[in-house]
Amino acid sequence: MEPISAADYHDLAQVSTPRLSPSGDRVAYVRRTPSDDSEYEATVYVADATGGEVQRFTLAEGVDSEPRWSPSGDRLAFVSTRGADDRQQLWVVPTDGGEATQVTSVVGGVGQIAWAPDGERIAFVQQVTDADREADRDLEVEPDFEPETPDPRVVDRTVYRTAERYRDGRRSQVYLATADGEGVERVTTADRDHASPTWGDGDTLYVARDADVADPDDSLATEIRAYDLDSGDSVVRHETTTFQPTLAASGRRVAFSYTDPEQGTMAQTELHLLDETDTVHDLTAALDRTLDTDLGPTWDPNGGTLYFGTPDEGATALWRVHAADLATTDSPESEPRPVAVEPERVRRDEWSAIDGFDIGDDRVAYVQSSWDHPGDLFVADADGETTRLTECNAEYLDTHAVQEPEEIRFPAGDAGHETDDRTCQGWVLTPPEFDPEESYPLAVEVHGGPHAMWTTSGTMWHEFQTLASRGYVVFWSNPRGSAGYGKEYMQAIERDWGDVTASDVLSGVATVAERPSVDEDQLFVTGGSFGGYMTAWLVSQTDQFEAAVSQRGVYDLLGFYGSTDWAYKLVEDDFDTTPWEEPAFLQSQSPTGHAHEVATPTLILHSEDDYRTPICSAELFHRILRKHGVDTRLVRYPDEGHELSRSGQPGHVVDRIERIVRWFDGYAADRSVPPALEREPDADLTGSADEV
Repeated sequence: MEPISAADYHDLAQVSTPRLSPSGDRVAYVRRTPSDDSEYEATVYVADATGGEVQRFTLAEGVDSEPRWSPSGDRLAFVSTRGADDRQQLWVVPTDGGEATQVTSVVGGVGQIAWAPDGERIAFVQQVTDADREADRDLEVEPDFEPETPDPRVVDRTVYRTAERYRDGRRSQVYLATADGEGVERVTTADRDHASPTWGDGDTLYVARDADVADPDDSLATEIRAYDLDSGDSVVRHETTTFQPTLAASGRRVAFSYTDPEQGTMAQTELHLLDETDTVHDLTAALDRTLDTDLGPTWDPNGGTLYFGTPDEGATALWRVHAADLATTDSPESEPRPVAVEPERVRRDEWSAIDGFDIGDDRVAYVQSSWDHPGDLFVADADGETTRLTECNAEYLDTHAVQEPEEIRFPAGDAGHETDDRTCQGWVLTPPEFDPEESYPLAVEVHGGPHAMWTTSGTMWHEFQTLASRGYVVFWSNPRGSAGYGKEYMQAIERDWGDVTASDVLSGVATVAERPSVDEDQLFVTGGSFGGYMTAWLVSQTDQFEAAVSQRGVYDLLGFYGSTDWAYKLVEDDFDTTPWEEPAFLQSQSPTGHAHEVATPTLILHSEDDYRTPICSAELFHRILRKHGVDTRLVRYPDEGHELSRSGQPGHVVDRIERIVRWFDGYAADRSVPPALEREPDADLTGSADEV
């Protein structure tokens, strides 16, 4: 068997966005593969839901996404960058054969598409400026039109850039396109952002809209508006608070995500339901888990049962709530009315991650990755019997050494409160041809978030397996602050990102290092985003790591507050303060406040267009390390944002993993290679990124 390498990323296919046909006999999904060092090929495939034939449904041209069946199943709508320009546009293809037809040519791109019940119209969202509307470019634009870059750029919003892009006056607006491509019409025009269009019936479209507050960027307040498409009128049926508006309508019933604004980023996201009488029900009141807004809510075809997903102790779980349960409340006079019945868990495979699902009359289709594969398409019937519809990476997996992780439980660290009986979950991955009589270096990985959760799979599958193939025992965990273990566990790091998480990570390291096969003097650490913060924090507090790689981290909470997108709320909510109230406290909680204590050789990896954790604080951390004589290097990835490790340019994804391994190897006692700083800049790197 061949070892897994970073460059193998080019050979791996990724599966996403499953959608069941109305008859339930077919599943559409997107299959994405790297096409070269800078681009991906993403096309729509259709699989027989009983386990039969799989066929490619769209041409390998551009990047396709969001496949959606028409209500009758005779057409499939999708979003694609194919065509005369690289904007995302709406396309429709007949399902019985024939060419796809481009339905829109709009300036702001197309996303969040939703078929009308009559199959004649499709709702979508695009981002446009007032000037775009005045020139009707939001209805039709010439392919060669390119907006001018503002010079100078004038900023009048609290959050003026996000997702690698400046907003520059754009707002997210909702539109309707005729499915035959005859025209596009506006649904919303207010100077607010709109999201998640969902049809209640043939004449009513529900939309989530920023509430009418002084500064929508600085508020979680969101209106649920019903748009009467015949009259053009709209009414606010309910106002909620949420970071990521997610709606699902069935008639007049609308399910939506809710986040307690008093706790904000520290709060678990709940699932609420607005019923026909405008009464609100808390569907997850009896479930101590946070809603994954990327996994639902989704109604079954009959509109009687609602499905959604959550992180759940190192795995993803799918749950359902029946409409009949709404009558069971703990406090019938309160609002929202808490549903006393705990949702029914219908799908959970140990340590596995679900990355999208859809519901049919008698089956659920879902994409799932597990320790032994990076993701495939599955269906489960009403009895829970599962059929695997794809094996996208079968040839690769048959010829490469994939290691099975071992789950461990270890005591929580001694920082924080009430830790006597608290345990944390983690995993250990050993190298191929592992010999328990030998001693191996330990690579420690720390997840981002901080309120996220790792499994044994998902987007980290390839990186974990690559490190193991390079001869490292790999350890990762879900320390306190992680989602998936309940509200108390998630909120345990309030006002203390550093010491609480660090004590848990170090407790796990100590547990793993007790094994004779782990060299306790050869410890290495890396992580991205909050994991980058924690990597930098650890090396500022202890010298037990031989080398570290900090990626896309938050290093200076004061600078982060002013330069990030909406994530400045992490400072306000997780730390319950602001830079003007407690600047010294936030500095004490920042790695840059302790960077002068670092002695560990530390590589810093960052994306130049990262507007979640802007590069300015990485530059500050790097300069402090250099001023104190620490072995360090800053590697900057152009044209990349915060999602570098998950969806960055393929060449950069490979380069990043190779640099991590090369940095570790240079300080590992069992490797006969010098440190990276003493070698040629691109020695042993197969990625295309140039050294900076």
